[in-house]
Amino acid sequence: MALEKTTTDDKIEIVGDYKHLNIRTATIVSEDGTELSRSFHRRVLTPDADVSGESVEIQNIAAAVWTDDVKSAWQTFQEAQTLP
Repeated sequence: MALEKTTTDDKIEIVGDYKHLNIRTATIVSEDGTELSRSFHRRVLTPDADVSGESVEIQNIAAAVWTDDVKSAWQTFQEAQTLP
């Protein structure tokens, strides 16, 4: 009887004008190949996020969708939100 815990980014969505990355991570506990439980954690990455610690897949998606135009638009939006 060997318990095993694995995590995987099982859903990655690109959402909105600023191409936010919605990422769902599944944590799976199994025993001898039979799944005992599965739980989820969600997080959102914005175009100004540092993705260097993310998986290569997420880094590649961010590089593809976070163009200079998207990053500039996101920065402009953020600055507009902080004006008095």
